[in-house]
Amino acid sequence: MCLREGGKILMIEPWVTSWSRFVYQRFHHEPFRPDAEDWSFPSTGPLSAANGAIPWIVFVRDRQRFETEFPNLVVERIQPMLPFRYLVSGGVSMRSLMPGFTSSPWKHLEKILEPRMSSLAMFAFVAVRRR
Repeated sequence: MCLREGGKILMIEPWVTSWSRFVYQRFHHEPFRPDAEDWSFPSTGPLSAANGAIPWIVFVRDRQRFETEFPNLVVERIQPMLPFRYLVSGGVSMRSLMPGFTSSPWKHLEKILEPRMSSLAMFAFVAVRRR
């Protein structure tokens, strides 16, 4: 293992909720299959065939398997989040729909919606530490 004792892996990953299923399965070019049987995917090139639901599969659906296969790693935190600012900013590849000065109201909206992240989140912050 390349992670030193006490070291952490901090990730922001796609997440599975009813809202993210709708967005990822209709508007995103990569596969998003929360029902995939395993953690593998065809290796056809960088980011071209990876299942975007794998982080949720590993850290939620198959959590017990993760803990069994990686006993030296502990999931310290999973914080689902809804990045409205990311979506309306156009994300990585689209034109921005949001003027910069509107960032604060979008941030406020995200804060108000925090209690509903179990159904609205599109991403999650995941912290994993080596024992």
